[in-house]
Amino acid sequence: MLRTIRAFWHDQRGIALILVSVTLPAIIGFSLLAIDMSRVNNMHNDLQKGADALALATAAELDGQSDSITRGDHALATLVANKYAFSTSGPPQTLAAAGVTRRYLKSLPATDDLPIIAANVITDEVTEAKLARFVEVKVTPVGFSAIFPASFLTGNSASNSFNVGAVAVAGFTSSICDVTPMFMCNPFEAQGLSFQQAFAQGKTYSREFDLLKTSSAPGPGNFGLLQTDLELRTAFATGSVGTCYLRAAVQTKPGVTLGHVNSGLNVRFDIYSGSLKQYDANLSYRPASNVRKGASNSSNCNKFSSDSKTPPDAMGFPQGTAGANYSDEPSLGMTGDGWDRSGYWTLNHGVAIPNIPSTSHPTSSTMPPSRYDVYKYEISNNLVGDKAGGKNNGETGVPACYTGPINTVTATPDRRLFNVAVVNCTADAAKISGRTDLKPDSYASMFLTNPIEKQDKTKDDDDETASEKPIRLEVVDVEGPLGNGSLDQFLRDEVQLYR
Repeated sequence: MLRTIRAFWHDQRGIALILVSVTLPAIIGFSLLAIDMSRVNNMHNDLQKGADALALATAAELDGQSDSITRGDHALATLVANKYAFSTSGPPQTLAAAGVTRRYLKSLPATDDLPIIAANVITDEVTEAKLARFVEVKVTPVGFSAIFPASFLTGNSASNSFNVGAVAVAGFTSSICDVTPMFMCNPFEAQGLSFQQAFAQGKTYSREFDLLKTSSAPGPGNFGLLQTDLELRTAFATGSVGTCYLRAAVQTKPGVTLGHVNSGLNVRFDIYSGSLKQYDANLSYRPASNVRKGASNSSNCNKFSSDSKTPPDAMGFPQGTAGANYSDEPSLGMTGDGWDRSGYWTLNHGVAIPNIPSTSHPTSSTMPPSRYDVYKYEISNNLVGDKAGGKNNGETGVPACYTGPINTVTATPDRRLFNVAVVNCTADAAKISGRTDLKPDSYASMFLTNPIEKQDKTKDDDDETASEKPIRLEVVDVEGPLGNGSLDQFLRDEVQLYR
């Protein structure tokens, strides 16, 4: 008897059935829980993907224009269709069925841990539309019913259901690259015109902008600097290759180190002064392919002085006078369009000026050519090497001081062109002191018509103790739909999710 009882006691047959019976409810529960987690995760992913797509599509319209919110709402309503499943509503539903709300933001909190507050939100969507930089899209939470019998365990019949939603925040960032860290004041601000509008109306064509450093009351005819991590001589000599600035906001740099600015820009004219002499063989510091500049006999590879004799032996591009199309407005830092085209051409090429098309004009190719048009015509027709005055030692436009390989001095990219920001200096006078974001009026491509020289010609180009003559520039193009499109290659539009 004892033997039978002992055998029964040690018999383990059938124990698996007992263990399965005990753990089966837990196995089934965890299986249901895994299924529920997969279902709710799939539904949340569907909702979140839809919210992300809607936010990105909407943010892509926030380009700082007055109709950006109107276009954003249109994108929100029409450009994205997304369905979600596993809700209490039954078959797959569209986001429209759940309901989508949005609000436009002019800024975001400093960190993602902080909530969006009223100060971040656009309240007047008409007058503040230009300030909209971000959009927050919320998908109204939808119901989800779990299979796992949580109500059986808790006794709460409502605990098997809960809501799932999604929120996404996206923003639009537009920048322009290869910008030299310089801004100029918009001379048309008092007329209520953006620089882009003035360009499109032909008001900037063939006019020379003579710019001096900003003063305590900056305005037309002034320029200043943008914040940059580059050494100024390097930034202006190389063109700040790779440096990008936001189209919506820049910060200015207090103070203008004119010697560094001028000596950097003059590198483009084959002039290497001060510490820049060591770079006269460096590809990044190469000159333009056409550096005709009207230099006097006292000029050399590290110093520029214009030929002031009458008549001159060499001639750079003359300043403008009142022309048929504009009055001379020196108070706006501009000269008229009536510069001496015939005198320039006759001295430098020995013949009457040909018919040169006005390719840089925004609407017409039959206007008198701009300085940039003439400069490009000289290059494309192999006239850069012509000697001024027909003299054997006459000035040409061929670089002579750059010691690097001559084949690196190419017409493209054009080293006489550089991009600058245009700022409404009157409206933003308080922000120009630096370290405060201000929105540029636009960005423009400028043609450096002549080297910069000192009022005292005995001073070196990078001597900070000498007064400067103006930086002389001509507008070639502006960014945006009112321009000729040459700046499009520098634009970088990016839409991204922030939350």
